[in-house]
Amino acid sequence: MISDVYFPRINGVSTSIRNFRKELADLGHEVTLIAPQYGPDDPPDPAIFRIPSRVIPVDPEDRLMKRGGIMALEPALRESNFDIIHIQTPFVAHYAGVALSRRLGIPRVETYHTHFAEYFHHYLPLVPRSVTRRLARGLNRAQCNDVDGVIVPSRAMLDVLRDYGIERPIEIIPTGVDDIFFQRGDGPKFRASHGVPDGRPVLVHVGRLAHEKNIDFLLHMLRELKAAVPDVLLVIAGEGPAERHLRGLAEKLELNGSVKFTGYLERGSTLIDCYAAGDAFVFSSRTETQGLVLLEAMAQGTPVVSVSELGTRDILHEGSGALVSPEHTGEFAKRVAKLLRDSGMRAWLAATARDHARSWSSRRFAERKAEFYRRTIHASR
Repeated sequence: MISDVYFPRINGVSTSIRNFRKELADLGHEVTLIAPQYGPDDPPDPAIFRIPSRVIPVDPEDRLMKRGGIMALEPALRESNFDIIHIQTPFVAHYAGVALSRRLGIPRVETYHTHFAEYFHHYLPLVPRSVTRRLARGLNRAQCNDVDGVIVPSRAMLDVLRDYGIERPIEIIPTGVDDIFFQRGDGPKFRASHGVPDGRPVLVHVGRLAHEKNIDFLLHMLRELKAAVPDVLLVIAGEGPAERHLRGLAEKLELNGSVKFTGYLERGSTLIDCYAAGDAFVFSSRTETQGLVLLEAMAQGTPVVSVSELGTRDILHEGSGALVSPEHTGEFAKRVAKLLRDSGMRAWLAATARDHARSWSSRRFAERKAEFYRRTIHASR
């Protein structure tokens, strides 16, 4: 595998790679990863080649790998006799991965994790949205048609790529839920550590604090919800480039006592406790290619209230652990208020949430990915 991002950089791509590496290894496969070098906090792993990288001024969370450092690995990779290259991101990793594939004479597949056409405009605000969409479509079409197979996490993304004119085989393989999220979190412990009284209604949102996540909507919704549930608290877990904006908006909407920003939480401990502390998980992103955090919340038995857009449509089914809302602050607030007031509904949705999340296990999708690799390798031969 080769990727422009990996831990300690926390996002959905890093999580997907880690989940699949673990499950594929448990199935008996050998998985090596090429990823950026971030610094002394890089988690040690003998199966990762860390490539010297430089900071990207407009996006200091990320790194730009040096292509020469990747290509210098060719002799070692050739000696290891790999079967396939899996490209995870469309930047340096894509072009270096294609080059390595050609030099090593092995097939290459790529996962389309991100719907770039729907969020480039947030990072290139001076360029008209119609232009950024056209550029993203052209780039994605060229890249996906330059690999032997494409993986997408949802039916909606398959439709998007087919509309772009992608002619390569495309397989829907979502990222599954790690078994650790089915272990009961300690909600009371999380509440106590953040000074939240027992009995106070708590909503949870987990994700990168980025403009394309549409978290502004949740803050406006919260202001309306407070008319029905005055003591409600929204816990926002995560960090990102929109954090300062979101804090300012919360202050402008006079929500300071009703919103708590926690920063990033440790996935194996405090994040699970955070999910468990919530009476409901709320989500409003329009650009998710899947929405793994929805399933992680459901695995803890936390009911979800969410809009259903793009990749989240595959996950969200009314009554299966979730209430689906239109993107309307008043309608969304009504659903949340009803859920917070009705303990019977919460208990029912909590039970169906756990059942629904179990059908999205990591092992199941790792087996499907291994089979896709086999078919691609066979076809290339």
